[in-house]
Amino acid sequence: MTSVATLQPEAAPIVACTISRDVQEFDQLIDDMEAELGEGWGDLSFDDAIAFLDQPDAAMLEFVAIAVNARDETDLPRISQILLAAKARAIKVILIANQVSPVALHQLLKLGASDFVPYPLPDGALHDAILRLRQTEPAPAPAVPPPAQAQSAAPPEEEAPPAPKFKPKGDREGVVLPIHGLSGGTGSTTFAVNLAWELATISKTDAPRVCLLDLDFQYGSVATYLDLPRRETVFEFLSDLGSADSESLLQSMVTFNERLHVLTAPADMLPLDFIGPADIGHLIDMAAANFDYVLIDMPKTIVNWTETVLSHAHVYFVLMELELRSAQNVLRLIRALKSEGLPHEKLRYVLNRAPKFTDLSGKSRVKRMAESLDIGIEIQLPDGSVQVTQANDHGLPLAETAAKNPLRKEVMKLAKSLHDLNKGVAQTAQG
Repeated sequence: MTSVATLQPEAAPIVACTISRDVQEFDQLIDDMEAELGEGWGDLSFDDAIAFLDQPDAAMLEFVAIAVNARDETDLPRISQILLAAKARAIKVILIANQVSPVALHQLLKLGASDFVPYPLPDGALHDAILRLRQTEPAPAPAVPPPAQAQSAAPPEEEAPPAPKFKPKGDREGVVLPIHGLSGGTGSTTFAVNLAWELATISKTDAPRVCLLDLDFQYGSVATYLDLPRRETVFEFLSDLGSADSESLLQSMVTFNERLHVLTAPADMLPLDFIGPADIGHLIDMAAANFDYVLIDMPKTIVNWTETVLSHAHVYFVLMELELRSAQNVLRLIRALKSEGLPHEKLRYVLNRAPKFTDLSGKSRVKRMAESLDIGIEIQLPDGSVQVTQANDHGLPLAETAAKNPLRKEVMKLAKSLHDLNKGVAQTAQG
């Protein structure tokens, strides 16, 4: 690693710098910078960054990588000042974030970071980020403003992800897969987001068309977990669902990484009975007519349109944990469905944070729980630990941040099983 402070005239030209409180806390970043740039990079502390960026030598920089973690959130004003000073010099910024809260991350991205990479760095992520920077046209270099002007520079507007590009033809018969958490914290949204992404990327050449509907109008967090904006058009679309068509549905969606199509929850908290059963049925019908898989992130509460979703569902996933709270809620749900004569046989119970294979005592508890509730727990998901929280905070699926995580592997297996089963049924029907 080359220090900016000790550069010699004959040294290799410095084209990039890392900026952090302590770069030794980002050892993987050091390795990747050396792999990409050799000796052509340097390191700056937060204290030194502003002073250096105000010097003529800063003009040689192609980009800076600002690395932050949870401990740096109290220092956001100074980090924001560094980012704005770099942008004022027309120096591109890659933001490296480790366990940073969504609010802090959003603030830094709004200030104009050119790219974002989570830490620990996924394989090849820094290389891809640098490649993207070099493929974009460089902005014309503005005159260097005084520090006070750099601090007050207006942040650029954030570009929203595109809406789906295909035209609605109504030529699909999508499989409807609602996901319902039986209590808070069971991981239903994490499961929905990652299952949707695994289905959307299950094939490089013939991937199915997948959408994810966030119907938790009060606390829906699909947008947060995929770092997507909550567009005002969602409220307008839901307000007039009765007369909505497939075209307006697609225009209300945003696309994640050009593969997964998402209808986020509205920006403002709405009553869960804001729309009725008929409207929900119309929404699901439109989605199923244009997508191969329709995943629905349900609210925890049973509402007047839950029956509609259940009747449309091919499989209704119920997320639970190995605890008394989940067991009681399973009994309540089954009693409610049976009393109304609703198809409770569509329920598929998913045990999240299941005991490890070697935990014989835990396995015994799962068996006793299933027997006492008279249900079959067909899917057991392992605890993904802190990597799950990191992926959610970074707004990326596990496949993008921790591909070898045990939870990701189980969700990938489930997606493949569902897709193979669906293809088998389609082939049988054609035959």
